[in-house]
Amino acid sequence: MDATPSRRRFLTATLAAGTAVMAGCTGLIESDTIGESGERELELSLSREDGPLRESFVVDLSETRSPDDEDAFAAAVNGEAYTTQYRRPFYSTADDPEYVEHEGTYYRLGAVVVDEETVTHPVLRLSAAGDADAEDTPDGAPMESLPDSDQRAVRIAYKAARARGNVGGVPWGLVQRGGYVYRDETAVETSELLGADGPDHVTHRETVYTVEVTRETFHEPVYRATAEPVAESPERLEAILRAQFVDARFSRDDRSQAARDVLREAENGGYSESHPYSDGYREVLRALHRRAYLDGNIEKDAGVVDDGRRMVLYDGTYFDYWLRFTGGDEA
Repeated sequence: MDATPSRRRFLTATLAAGTAVMAGCTGLIESDTIGESGERELELSLSREDGPLRESFVVDLSETRSPDDEDAFAAAVNGEAYTTQYRRPFYSTADDPEYVEHEGTYYRLGAVVVDEETVTHPVLRLSAAGDADAEDTPDGAPMESLPDSDQRAVRIAYKAARARGNVGGVPWGLVQRGGYVYRDETAVETSELLGADGPDHVTHRETVYTVEVTRETFHEPVYRATAEPVAESPERLEAILRAQFVDARFSRDDRSQAARDVLREAENGGYSESHPYSDGYREVLRALHRRAYLDGNIEKDAGVVDDGRRMVLYDGTYFDYWLRFTGGDEA
């Protein structure tokens, strides 16, 4: 939500990347990393969360990505309807909630869909025409010569064009319908690419791309901003966040030296073992309530994908943690 990605959002992306999977015959999450023994290993990683959880989840509306968030919050608190089309107010979701403090009360930010709008937007798609230096390649307008709105559109449509026929993904949310959707009226008005006499080709990164512009129908949700009071003190909000995200709690004194060693290594680069696991590792897995991993045959158990943020409160400090298998034969 912030203009600069917060540590919380960075961790969410990191966790998602750490559990990226190539679906095989068992659906097991696998990594390309092979352990020294060549055997499949279970890796545990910990990332310390400095300070209380509320420091990550409570936002300053004056510093968020959307300049309209302050108006949306003021309207919601006053019982007024503040709606946006297509864009969800606050970007706050059930898995990634955000809160704001106002006059001593903490509010959970959110949105509900209240309607649908049918609209028409221009869509820019690019397709490679050839290298810019090739004799048989048509001339293209340099991307840098276009208005700022068109330059953004080209950069995003280029990502979709680059991905066609290649292994890899595209940034969904930016790329839509295989290109870039012009939704801002000012961008449409100032665009050269959308004009009747606009260039047929554009050059970007030493490649000439053919420009294709269509006007397409979209059915977009209409959101109403919500702000629900949930806590009257920082301590109450902290309890709410713990209840949502912390699924294991234990202290150093409750753990054996072997288990403490596992946890220390997990924080410093990760800890991994092949099955059968040592007593210390088994103790940690039990403390994390991840007993399904203990039999070493987890791929046959349901619900083993870590699809969300998991946290442990260890000796009064919060840690994000995740488990993944590395090495071994792919399914």
